[in-house]
Amino acid sequence: MPLDGLFTHALVHEFNELIVGGRITKVHQPYPNEIVLVVRNNSVNYPLLLSAHPTYARAQITHIPYENPQTAPNFVMFLRRYLEGAKLQKIEQVENDRIINFYVNARNELGDIQEIRLTLEMMGRHSNLFLVRENDSRILELIKHVPADQNRVRSLMPGATYILPPAQNLTNPFTAGLDGLAPMILDTPFDDWATFIQSTYQGFGRDSATVLARTINQDGDHLAHANNWLARFNDLEPTLFTSNNGALSYSAFNWLQDSVTSENFQTLGDMLDAYYIGKAERERVNQQAGSLIRVVKNELKKNNSKRKKLLATLDDAENADDLKVKGDLLITYPHLVKKGMTSVAIENYYDDNNLLNIPLDPKRDGLKNAERYFTKYRKLRTAIAYVNEQMTLTDAEIEYFNNIVAQLEVASPKDVEDIRLELTNGGYIRANKKNKQKPKVSKPDKFKSSDGTLIEVGKNNLQNERLSLKQADRRDIWLHVQKIPGSHVIIHSPNPSDVTLIEAAKLAAYYSKARNSANVPVDYLPAGKLRKPNGSKPGFVIFEGHQTLFVTPEASLVSQLKIK
Repeated sequence: MPLDGLFTHALVHEFNELIVGGRITKVHQPYPNEIVLVVRNNSVNYPLLLSAHPTYARAQITHIPYENPQTAPNFVMFLRRYLEGAKLQKIEQVENDRIINFYVNARNELGDIQEIRLTLEMMGRHSNLFLVRENDSRILELIKHVPADQNRVRSLMPGATYILPPAQNLTNPFTAGLDGLAPMILDTPFDDWATFIQSTYQGFGRDSATVLARTINQDGDHLAHANNWLARFNDLEPTLFTSNNGALSYSAFNWLQDSVTSENFQTLGDMLDAYYIGKAERERVNQQAGSLIRVVKNELKKNNSKRKKLLATLDDAENADDLKVKGDLLITYPHLVKKGMTSVAIENYYDDNNLLNIPLDPKRDGLKNAERYFTKYRKLRTAIAYVNEQMTLTDAEIEYFNNIVAQLEVASPKDVEDIRLELTNGGYIRANKKNKQKPKVSKPDKFKSSDGTLIEVGKNNLQNERLSLKQADRRDIWLHVQKIPGSHVIIHSPNPSDVTLIEAAKLAAYYSKARNSANVPVDYLPAGKLRKPNGSKPGFVIFEGHQTLFVTPEASLVSQLKIK
């Protein structure tokens, strides 16, 4: 189901059970349109994500790790002034709409208590997050400023009075009940039931309306079925559905769904993490890494073009001996050439005296033309060593940037800055002189195998180098896909079980360019046998004496073993 008013009702129900009464200890803004409030309640920290993303707007308790920017945005600094240390008094949904109000009591500049409201509107590209003073509904700040010429219905700027979006004038099913469905059941064809439900009751997405129509079409008391179905939004059983073609959908409980497999979760937050970890994380990476992707593509294009030119030069060099033969013939028979001639045919004593037609520069005599051919010959012979050297360097650059492409494909947002730092250190991106803070390399992803052994996976070259060459014990087992760009994987054990070894190999295959392949070769050996050549790029190692496993990567295993 999409995140409609019914699912928002379920979210508010879960929030009231888990975090109301807790204290906001930290406020972060890891991404442009998203805030994370860390709410501590009953000795547990709950990271509450409030997203005003135009595509993935939502509210949820999340355990997906995030990396904060080194410089905090202005909006989060403003929120910290009012929210950090404040108690979360109550959470309410506006009618059955996709709007949630979070109420706190905060102290103003004079130390007086004032009620502050954080309002999240989850409405596609119009999504927004407001900090509102409750007593006069004044907008103190909002995550997206919208000029008046872009929204003439209400003012969306600091200092304006907060006004709700235009109402739909539909019935709230949670306050009025679903008894109004009785005429529909009697007078409306079944195919039109979902449309009737959506046009009558507030907060129904198309999926919700369709499932309710199917539910009440069963034998027995139709209205009883309807009210029992609605009550399930307060009796949660978070369910993630996977269709036959691999598409994901979700609901607050396990309802009637066609051609799917289902998986249940403890909380709505855990379920939404599983649903969004691919989609939203990919979007976040694309937002943060847009400039990096352009740099990498340009470098690959430049080096592939250079490689073609080098190959053309090598092809010419293979014909260098032909130039020497022509020079030898011209210097042997210079009297056959007169100025003004464009070519001459000479018996080739290197080829059974067959006539060889030799192009000439009409401005030169025979000896000068011979010298011209010898000069070209010497240049090409001298160029072969240089071209071969350049070909080796160019191939290494292409392999390096293909490796960066593979890392960006599996990167999480926290990995992007590491890749940016690496490209800056390598001179591919201009350093930001204004930012004087020393960047920190993020930590590798951690996993726990089925028998409890710690496994770490480097997601970029800086992580790989630090993990494999500095942090790993010499006896720990190192893994990497064979001859394919991918992550370094360390099993923190000198003698891992076969189960752990296979699971680690599957992680190495998944976090590589072969993640969609089967029967992927993965090399492994003790980390102490790794060597880094002098002057090589970050994350590059050589080794020998390895063994190889063949595995098929499994996305489900990754989420199962990952330490949150």
